[in-house]
Amino acid sequence: MRNRHALVLVGLFVASLALRPQIIGVGPLLPQVKADLAISHTVEGLLSTIPVLCMGLFAPVAALLASRIGARAAIAGAVALIAAGGMLRVASPHAAVLLLFTLPVGIGIAIAGTIMPVAVKERFPHRPGFATGVYAAGIQTGSTLAAALAVPLAHWHGGWRFSLLVFSAAMALLVPLWLLATRGAVERPLKVVRPQLPWRSFTAWRLAVVFALVGMNFYGISHWLANAYVEHGWSEHRAGWLLTGFQAATVPSGLLMPWLADRAGSRRLYMVAGALLMCGALVGVIEAPGAGWLWVVLLGWGNGTLFGMVMTLPLDVSDRPAEAGSVAAMMLGVGYTIAAVLPFTLGAVRDATGSFTDALWVLVGIGTLAAAACSTLTRERLRRGVGVGAVGAGGGVRGGPASSG
Repeated sequence: MRNRHALVLVGLFVASLALRPQIIGVGPLLPQVKADLAISHTVEGLLSTIPVLCMGLFAPVAALLASRIGARAAIAGAVALIAAGGMLRVASPHAAVLLLFTLPVGIGIAIAGTIMPVAVKERFPHRPGFATGVYAAGIQTGSTLAAALAVPLAHWHGGWRFSLLVFSAAMALLVPLWLLATRGAVERPLKVVRPQLPWRSFTAWRLAVVFALVGMNFYGISHWLANAYVEHGWSEHRAGWLLTGFQAATVPSGLLMPWLADRAGSRRLYMVAGALLMCGALVGVIEAPGAGWLWVVLLGWGNGTLFGMVMTLPLDVSDRPAEAGSVAAMMLGVGYTIAAVLPFTLGAVRDATGSFTDALWVLVGIGTLAAAACSTLTRERLRRGVGVGAVGAGGGVRGGPASSG
């Protein structure tokens, strides 16, 4: 049984590697894409806005799909869809076609990302923080690799299209690896007729708002940080490595901090600290950009902490896997839908002002709001549950002696 659980963890990590490269890898390549397709910063922002918006709109569908074909098959199909969409983007002759083929990428990410908390709740109910941290670390590792390899691959052969081709081919290989790692896992069907989301729960809306603010900062930084430093005179290659540093710093904090929160302290404390750390680092990027390596490490550590913690929250307020899936579907659906507007908005701000400075100050304001929102996640408020079926009927905050508050 222990070996089987270990293999499931490996499978979650492997599958989650596919959930961000098609978004994050585009950031360092934007100058090349802009020059090749003759598009504005505003249109460039849509390359992140569209998949993130799909992640929001299609997240509620994931629970229904898992109930029909099982979480294992649904995740395999979703990763395959991401790979196929990525392949189609490579052949896009115009910006409109490139944006169109970004849709299946976002849909696949939405389905796989929403189902993963269900698998965690089902197989790791006593240590959800660590299991969540494993696939969160996979997401962050995939992001790091994409940021690190995007520009070198483009310079080596074929430009930005070759980079996206390599990412897509790698994702196609992850499908059989996921199926192999989870081959012996016993899967209980989820009793979901249709997604029953806790729209009337103030707790669920609170989680959705927190996730939206965290997502805004992550996608705003991931999409535009490298471009902001190119504007400061850094080369594309050097600026791309800055983004790599940001993504890499999210990995240890995304794995360590949820694990630590299962054992000591409170999720609220860690999340507020992570949000404030990001605010301070963003001010550093604006006022002292020369210390870019320091700022990206702090940004990454803060974001990894926030992401790992917020992905655990649906498990804290639910009792059963299907309930966790419903809460996660609403949190991700609403959160990603709101967060999707930011890359586009920051691109519009850049076009209007001629500089990324004002766009970065927008991110500072969002980080401040995130810290304030996280400070409201007290143990008592989360104990109220979310009102999905049995959620809230004795459901409280689990994961450690002081997992929230």
